Amino acid sequence: MTVTHRRRHTAAALFAATALTFGLGACGSNGSGSSSTAAAPAPSSSASVAAAPETAAAAAPAGTATGAAMSGQPFGAACTAVPKDGAGSFTGMAKDPVATAASNNPLLSTLVTAVKQAGLVDTLNSAQNITVFAPTNDAFAKIPKATLDAVLADKDKLTKILTYHVVPQRLDPTALTGARKTLAGDNLTVTGSGQDFTVNGNAKVLCGDVQTANATVYIVDTVLMPAS
Repeated sequence: MTVTHRRRHTAAALFAATALTFGLGACGSNGSGSSSTAAAPAPSSSASVAAAPETAAAAAPAGTATGAAMSGQPFGAACTAVPKDGAGSFTGMAKDPVATAASNNPLLSTLVTAVKQAGLVDTLNSAQNITVFAPTNDAFAKIPKATLDAVLADKDKLTKILTYHVVPQRLDPTALTGARKTLAGDNLTVTGSGQDFTVNGNAKVLCGDVQTANATVYIVDTVLMPAS
């Protein structure tokens, strides 16, 4: 074979190899079975999945408990009397268990005194997913002083009254109405809808759907009394 023929043969072989390489590269870039094509979306997909919980957490209201049946913002005329910031604010109360949260709310100081007197602070703080109907200071002021003093001095009676204000379920406004069994063993009855609720026919909800770390609180204008 002459030198010229050998050069032509070598050039042809190089051309064929180049064409084959180009063809394989083109198939690899477009084919669904290519490892490079299959691997490419993985980082993007993983990043999206990892980012989703962070996005959801950022969108959740401050202080809400994960997995709890939470609803909207607190409602009612008395909500304006709750401090705007600090431990007694809605955001601050959401971080603490219910007895501690109530102790930071100026509307509930008499209730807190009664809870301490009955020795129920730890009981309420350690309970899980409860609903508390919390009488305001003005609600306790409706009771004649001599009667209130007598109740505060009778631990058994005081405990019965206070636990009558607690339902062992966490109820948002959409599930609030109806007869509800309390920790005292007696039922209370909630009527109404939307943002207008009454307990036992005479106690109005003044500020509802207040969240604490372990409870949903409805602040009421009257102390509830069990039948027994």
